[in-house]
Amino acid sequence: MNGFIHVLSSYRHLLFAALICGASLSSASPTFAQSVGLPAPRLLTTTPMGAKVGAQVEVTISGESIEDADELTFSDKRITATRSLNAAGQPEANKYVVTVAADCPVGIHEARVMTRLGISSSRAFSVGTLDEVTRTVPNTTLATAMELKVNSVCNGVMTPRAVDHYVFEGRKGQRLIVDCATRGIDSKLDATVIVADAAGRDLQVERRGGVLDFAVPGDGKYVIKLHELTFKGGPAYYYRLGLWELPIGAPIVRQQSTKPVNSFSWPPQGLKELAEIAESEPNNNRTKAQKISLPCDIAGSFFPAADVDVFEFEAKKGDVWWVEVASERFGLPTDPSILVQHVARNGDAEKMTDVAEFSDMPSPVKVSSNGYAYDGPPYNAGSADILGKLEIKEDGLHRLQITDLFGGTRSDPKNAYRLAIRKAAPDFAVVGWALHMELRNGDRAAFSKPLALRGGATMALEVVAIRRDGFDGDIDLAMEGLPQGVTASGLKIPAGQSRGLMLVTADQDAPRAIGSATFFGRATINGEVVTRPCRMASHAWPIPDSWGEIPAPRLLADVPVSVSGREFAPLTLSTPKDVQTVTAGEKLTVPMLHTRRSEFSGAVLQLRTMGAGFDRTPQFDVQINADQSQAILDTAALKTAPGEYLIAFYGGAVVKYRHLPEAIAVAEVIHKKAVEDLMAIETEVKKLTEAAKAAAAEAKPDADKAVEAATAKQKAAAAAVAAAAEQIKQATSAAQPRDIVDIVVSEPIKIRVNAPAVK
Repeated sequence: MNGFIHVLSSYRHLLFAALICGASLSSASPTFAQSVGLPAPRLLTTTPMGAKVGAQVEVTISGESIEDADELTFSDKRITATRSLNAAGQPEANKYVVTVAADCPVGIHEARVMTRLGISSSRAFSVGTLDEVTRTVPNTTLATAMELKVNSVCNGVMTPRAVDHYVFEGRKGQRLIVDCATRGIDSKLDATVIVADAAGRDLQVERRGGVLDFAVPGDGKYVIKLHELTFKGGPAYYYRLGLWELPIGAPIVRQQSTKPVNSFSWPPQGLKELAEIAESEPNNNRTKAQKISLPCDIAGSFFPAADVDVFEFEAKKGDVWWVEVASERFGLPTDPSILVQHVARNGDAEKMTDVAEFSDMPSPVKVSSNGYAYDGPPYNAGSADILGKLEIKEDGLHRLQITDLFGGTRSDPKNAYRLAIRKAAPDFAVVGWALHMELRNGDRAAFSKPLALRGGATMALEVVAIRRDGFDGDIDLAMEGLPQGVTASGLKIPAGQSRGLMLVTADQDAPRAIGSATFFGRATINGEVVTRPCRMASHAWPIPDSWGEIPAPRLLADVPVSVSGREFAPLTLSTPKDVQTVTAGEKLTVPMLHTRRSEFSGAVLQLRTMGAGFDRTPQFDVQINADQSQAILDTAALKTAPGEYLIAFYGGAVVKYRHLPEAIAVAEVIHKKAVEDLMAIETEVKKLTEAAKAAAAEAKPDADKAVEAATAKQKAAAAAVAAAAEQIKQATSAAQPRDIVDIVVSEPIKIRVNAPAVK
């Protein structure tokens, strides 16, 4: 009995989560209305969205499957959080007191919450140096405009179908910067920002997510008007509106922003923080070409509109150089293009011969055709930037011109580029994300998938590499710093290929925990072992239907890995722990044990094989309800060469998922206790009533008061019984089986293929 009481205590808080979830289910919550992906904790908003260095602020959160959230954590340990307490000293749901240490670096950090399902997806949390305020009352008219002090940041949520108003004091000649951070802090807001005079008349407008550089024309009040481009609004459309003074002529440094996925491949190893030389205007044609020598490292910009920057250098036949340009990877709306020509002069005449033309860096792997369909990952590691080999065919003068392909419609000095021309420096960069696959016809979901492992689950991460300057060798993948009971197995990126996998597995009995993992790729280049960090990417928002919304993937600052400790994988495909051996040209039979913890729709699980050397194995079927199955690998048909391999099997299964079924038992215990309490108070009321009837005259008033008090307790107890009965009803509804299709990945299998015996 004591054990059950302990379980009751452990799960009592889950009942509240189940009831909330049940209520949301009745209103068609998108988390459960769609049928792709088991529930995962996702942090969606923090209010405010940031804080000043050295400050303390109360933060309110919201999200999906975070009803029982406890710890709020950050990617930088110099940001800490404790639960907010109410007047009675009890923790308030979804409220935290966040403290930013004085030595915390300025920039974007990741905020996450720990839940019964593990660590949530992250939300950007900004740390700055300006004073911060949060808009708490409506300010949709000029009369209700909120005062915003110069050199401050306001955290706000866009009012739907309205314009938010702010008023500030300006001095004549003052240079003020108005910067509204939105997409760069994970908001869905496409902001239109207007600076107006005190009467609300527009003076300066920015509709493309840029910044306003405002020269104050005279002393007095001015107004900032802010609205979403199409007047959308609500919790997902938040912003950080910054207003600060800047000396005339000083460069504008905007509020910090998250990084696009393709920025993982920049900068190349060893590149200096600042370029060695700067583009020198005018250099827009052959008569004004800027003279350079190779190697070189140049900083420039695509400005003004239709800008063409021309550089000239001498080179010798047979020289090989590598050309790399970064611009779009800075998060800019640019598309660099380079043309290199050999120049032969005869007096004033020139003969131009094309040597090379460079444009986009293609994705290392085929990506989703439209950003969501699972004919490829919904992440693009390629870029509109440039990385290519320049082979010199003739001695002499060469001319390089660099342009923004669509720069005729853009005129912004902030559209910068970095041009590096170097001798070969073979290297690589790697990025990973949770494996996606087509789980049903017409699937248009794009979800963040935090590394929140259920007990007995294996999660697959797809890893792709950008190979630099001719490097073509193997890249081994590894992950360290994992929680207790969690292991990681890297399926390497083979020589000449760009794709590998990382499998992260939680033992069934792995305790609830979180770890900050180190994820990296390792290769041997020119005889030396080099290690490069593997960045992780994730979607900023869960999107059940991408027909109506474009996914917004970005890089993450860290790699947290967690184990639920309370929920388990619906199905575990256990494989042998020891190395499986086979002779090249023969067949290998791999046994698998099935551990089922759920019911399934359908009896057959179709499995494919992942891992170099065996990934062309034909798809095969296993019976889900069987206790065991086997896979047969034909090394002759696959032409698998002798060597060491690591593989796994994966497929999609429809789980009859039950949300917190244990909450029903908790609710029933609470209901039973409430009934017992009611029966006890009813007995007491009966006794007190009989005693009051028989009481002497002088004791009658006290006896009647006792009956009155007991009757009030009886009504309260009856209400508690009714509430407990309703809790059982809601918990039962929330726990009804729902078909959800999810990816099932087997435990990894180590295989050694031996060479056949020499006859």
